[in-house]
Amino acid sequence: MTSKEPLAPAPPDLPEDLESLAQVSNDRPLELSGCSLANVSFSDLDTPGLKLVDSRLSEVDLTGAHLRGATLRDVAVVGGSWANATVDSANLKRVAFENVRLTGAALSATSLEDVSFKSCHLGLANLRFSELTAVRFEACRLEEADFYDAKLTSVLFQDCDLTQVNLAGATFKRSELRGCRLAGVGNPERLRGVRMPLADVVQAADVLAAAVGIEIVE
Repeated sequence: MTSKEPLAPAPPDLPEDLESLAQVSNDRPLELSGCSLANVSFSDLDTPGLKLVDSRLSEVDLTGAHLRGATLRDVAVVGGSWANATVDSANLKRVAFENVRLTGAALSATSLEDVSFKSCHLGLANLRFSELTAVRFEACRLEEADFYDAKLTSVLFQDCDLTQVNLAGATFKRSELRGCRLAGVGNPERLRGVRMPLADVVQAADVLAAAVGIEIVE
């Protein structure tokens, strides 16, 4: 039985006119709507419960920011850094990341729906216990990312580096891998049910053989 292709994530629905902001207030929790932030640094920002909707971030530095429990809806993020940011127990819906550095970002126990990552660095990112629905990773680096016990539904990984990704306890439904590097993937048996082109299956034969206990001999 042939499984269905993953659903493409819906793009952010942004208003035509966005208010340009150079800084944000210290209100807690912080709520921003219909705004545009560009070329500003909020590294180590501590604002749990942030609510950001109908907005665009361009080259914004959120390195090490604490955004636990954040809500992002209809947001476009282009460039900038979210490296080592804490965004766990958050809710992301219709969010697009492009050319963003998310190395070591904590997204554990987070809901991601209609989210896309294009040309992003997510090495060592923590997505433990997260739920991903209609999510696309395109040309992303995810070396040693942690998907422990994550639920992935209608997720596409295309041209991504998944070297040493942890898949222990992860489940996949209606998901697909295309042109991905799978060297050293942890618990590859969790890939059961994913779609892959035949050429990719052949290239990753050693990983997939290990998943079902096959010993490759010469």
